[in-house]
Amino acid sequence: MKDYYEILGIEKSASHDDVKRAFRKLATKYHPDKKGGDEAKFKEISEAYAVLGDEKKRTEYDTYGRSFTGGAGGQGQGFGGFDWSNFANAQGGQGFEFDLGDIFGGFGDMFGGGNRSENSRGRDISIDVELSFKESVFGAERKVLLTKNSVCSTCAGTGAQQGSEMVTCGTCNGNGKIRETRQSVLGAFTTVRTCTACNGKGKIPKTPCRDCAGSGIRKGQEEIQIRIPAGIEAGEMIRMTGKGEAVKSGTPGDLYVKIHVQSHKTIVRDGNTLKTNVLIKVTDALLGTTYPVETLDGTISINIPAGIKAGEQLRIKGKGVQTGSSSRGDFLVRIIIDTPQKLTRNAKRLIEELRKEGI
Repeated sequence: MKDYYEILGIEKSASHDDVKRAFRKLATKYHPDKKGGDEAKFKEISEAYAVLGDEKKRTEYDTYGRSFTGGAGGQGQGFGGFDWSNFANAQGGQGFEFDLGDIFGGFGDMFGGGNRSENSRGRDISIDVELSFKESVFGAERKVLLTKNSVCSTCAGTGAQQGSEMVTCGTCNGNGKIRETRQSVLGAFTTVRTCTACNGKGKIPKTPCRDCAGSGIRKGQEEIQIRIPAGIEAGEMIRMTGKGEAVKSGTPGDLYVKIHVQSHKTIVRDGNTLKTNVLIKVTDALLGTTYPVETLDGTISINIPAGIKAGEQLRIKGKGVQTGSSSRGDFLVRIIIDTPQKLTRNAKRLIEELRKEGI
């Protein structure tokens, strides 16, 4: 007795979807209409699927080792106990009609199971955009000119000349699909494929658009406006849905914008916080003063408190990276004390006096 589970390469605990997936994978590999296919192997896996893909027949097979569903007294049973009578065609039950539409739905038109007009999708496009450090913090807008397949502006993608009506497709008689039947050792295989004349729509333009030859798609330059949000970081991607390549009777692809950010000469970023260093004199560190600091909002003055130590940081609130519509991170100023390498005689004398004071 044949082991149908082994033939499909699945466990007995496999779900109905597991059975269907296993058959779909093997049928794609061994289908006789495909180059390199194996008709005998395809017949074997089709037999296994016809039993395990039917709950009642699978129960009988698991219980008795065969399927009894079908003709009385086991009539019409073949292929190791499987009843093919339900698939008998008009040729006296010598074969069967097998509609692959449902089984191969995920494989497009390879076996006629998909709808090209519904499943087609245009190619995605990726571009690089470079920002200044300031633009990455506050956001920016860019206009880019891309050469790509776009929806024809003349006919708005319909493929029809302006003023022309859409008429019933003569190839598929308005059905959008074409049914074909082929004979094989298993019988008559009926496949359904999308009509290529109308791309599954059932309608074609009476007079095709002159600019796109009726395809609804034209290749040319298109200007695209890109809004770059505030706070974006280097390496991030912006996805613009539907701004990629257009495709006939399908969905346009997406545009992916990869961000590159130039470095700043004095400011670095740490999350939503901006940081910089300020070099001050020893005397200013001791006595305190005010210092100008360059921020992305312009130069501002900060108070240096008396007795500040090297490495201490002063915080300026709300001058960092924008985190929302109105809120921003902070700006940190790290203090570096400029210690002179050479002293004048007078400076050295004054410092000696400070030493005597215990400073």
